[in-house]
Amino acid sequence: IGASVITVSSTALILVVMLCLAVGIDYSLFIISRHRDQLIKGLDTEESAARAVATSGSAVVFAGLTVIIALVGLSIAGVPFLSVMGMFTAVGVAIEVCLALTMLPALLGLLGDRLRPSERKARRLENQRSGRASRWWVRTVTKWPLVTVLIVVVGLGAMALPARNIELALPNSGRSAPGAQDRVTFDLITEQFGIGFNGPLVITGTIVESNDPMGLLDDMRAEIEQIDGVHMVAAAVPNQNADTGMIQVIPISGPDDPATAELVKALRAQHDHWLAEYGVDTAVTGLVAVQIDVSDKLGAALLPFGIFVVGLSLILLTTAFRSLLVPIKAAFGYLLSVLAAFGVVTLVFNEGVGAWLINLSEPEPIISFLPIILMGILFGLAMDYEVFLTSRMREEYAHGNDNWIEDGFVGSSKVVIGAALIMVSVFIFFVPTGIGPIKPIALSLALGVAFDAFLVRMTLGPALMKLGGAKVWWLPTWLDKRLPVIDVEGEALTHQTELAAWPTPGDRSAIYAEGLSAVAEGVTLFDHVDLSVLPGEVLLVEGSRAARFALMYGLGGRVKFTEGEAKVLGRILPEEASLVRTHTPLLQPATPDPATELRRGCGGVVFVPSLSELPSETIELLNQAMVAPVPAGEQATSWVLGIPLGADPTSYLTVDARVLRLSSGSDRFTHTEQTTAAGNRPSRAAYERSEEDGSSDQTLASEMTSVVGGVGQ
Repeated sequence: IGASVITVSSTALILVVMLCLAVGIDYSLFIISRHRDQLIKGLDTEESAARAVATSGSAVVFAGLTVIIALVGLSIAGVPFLSVMGMFTAVGVAIEVCLALTMLPALLGLLGDRLRPSERKARRLENQRSGRASRWWVRTVTKWPLVTVLIVVVGLGAMALPARNIELALPNSGRSAPGAQDRVTFDLITEQFGIGFNGPLVITGTIVESNDPMGLLDDMRAEIEQIDGVHMVAAAVPNQNADTGMIQVIPISGPDDPATAELVKALRAQHDHWLAEYGVDTAVTGLVAVQIDVSDKLGAALLPFGIFVVGLSLILLTTAFRSLLVPIKAAFGYLLSVLAAFGVVTLVFNEGVGAWLINLSEPEPIISFLPIILMGILFGLAMDYEVFLTSRMREEYAHGNDNWIEDGFVGSSKVVIGAALIMVSVFIFFVPTGIGPIKPIALSLALGVAFDAFLVRMTLGPALMKLGGAKVWWLPTWLDKRLPVIDVEGEALTHQTELAAWPTPGDRSAIYAEGLSAVAEGVTLFDHVDLSVLPGEVLLVEGSRAARFALMYGLGGRVKFTEGEAKVLGRILPEEASLVRTHTPLLQPATPDPATELRRGCGGVVFVPSLSELPSETIELLNQAMVAPVPAGEQATSWVLGIPLGADPTSYLTVDARVLRLSSGSDRFTHTEQTTAAGNRPSRAAYERSEEDGSSDQTLASEMTSVVGGVGQ
């Protein structure tokens, strides 16, 4: 379709096939691997397919987006054919992502239990999950982490050294395979006339104001023939209108010889001289000159593209891992992989070292757009491997596992090894059989993936993590609050499924929470609070203004607690916070229409953070709503009301209520039971912190603004 609108090079088509084949298998592996692991645990096939897509599918989307962004970023070079190549390859990757999220789960559902291992095989696979080889490897590289870092950095740095002399050029017939028709023609011209005749240069200039155009061109011919690198001037004639002079220059060197590029520079350096001497505004063109210009433009684009790629990796990984040091480590490793791949490719293609291994007939320049393509594609793949390895380590660390590096590595290395081997295998396949431009691209991608996956991510990465320890997860608080949350590994769904039947199957609590804590700017507002509220119950919360607002904003799905688990109206927080908010209105003194808010809370939970501040009319409406009969078939509304410490609740309420007292003070809570009003309703456990620390409500409320979204005093 695209080729019918714009010109698409054959190289672009092969690159699309090569990359899409690799990432398609890769992305499918991520999802199928998770699906198989879940089937081994006995999960239903349809449920397993859905969970696999919702968890590993998130990583596939993240990986695909990074590759797509990097490929679209190829347009930074400003070279049309490269922009087209990047755009079409990005479209191919996007299609692969869509297929992995749509057709693949449909196939998994269609295959059903045929993918489920037998009991014997499942037991064997379960026994292999300990990952003895992976555990041995990560223990080895982290035993002396500094030594590991030095070996990897020095080794990859040594492989990168030949890249200093990398020779780049666009392809020409002289680099085609021996025996190809264009190569035969190129060789015959070289043999009969000289290699420079395969790449003539053309100098054009305006001669419309000259009284003797032929004499002018002859004078210029004589000067050009004296320039080093010129074999001859084949022609110096005006066009049919005699307003433009054209001079054909035959170089001594070949089209992709660096000496030809120097000749082009020397001819262009004569522009000002010829303009002053002859009044001719000249330009040097021809196919060879255009190729040299394109190569120079691609070389100039490397730095801005490198800044774009590295900067993007820092932003994405900082957002994904909530850390500054981990993204820096990842970007450093990525640069090592790219430079090492450049160095080895330079040795093979420019120097001819091991050329016979890849079916290369003779040393040749590397295609000019290889560096920028390698940087773009390898960026996406490197971030993919970084996410899978580091996210598992992050998960183990967050769960308090002191052995988080080793256990996180063992839990994710199998998928990374499989994905990297598939990538390398696909790219290597195109090296001996690929056409001229594809050979160096395929080899550099295979080397880059191998270096990045096995030396950087699985060797250098764990060693650097060991050196940094827990400090690698440091992130300034102000930055943490401003960064969006990216759930790369589908942890939100995992959290939801784990708590689906929590606290017990069929539990009817409107609110159930355990271990809730809230800390704002170093001030602990409450700690380890457990509570349960049944439909229709009234819970009275006594405490500082900031603590009450923090608790009710958290339970209402408006902010996150520092610690703890909570389920409100059957919805898990914080993953289903948006659904909770729709049925948990907040009644405040400034609420414009209290009656509407009370109606919105019918069957849900109504939160009143500061009951004592409500106007008397609103308090009257509130008491009426609490004693109103519940319509048949509907759930009773629950009420969570907040008052200052020491306030008399009977002056506000006409119904029974349980009390949860949050007192600022020590971290020790004492178990108490209390009811208010006239009822004899069975009381629930509440928690009371003893000893006041003197912090005023105003101070805590001010400190809490960053947590509760700027609640007013």
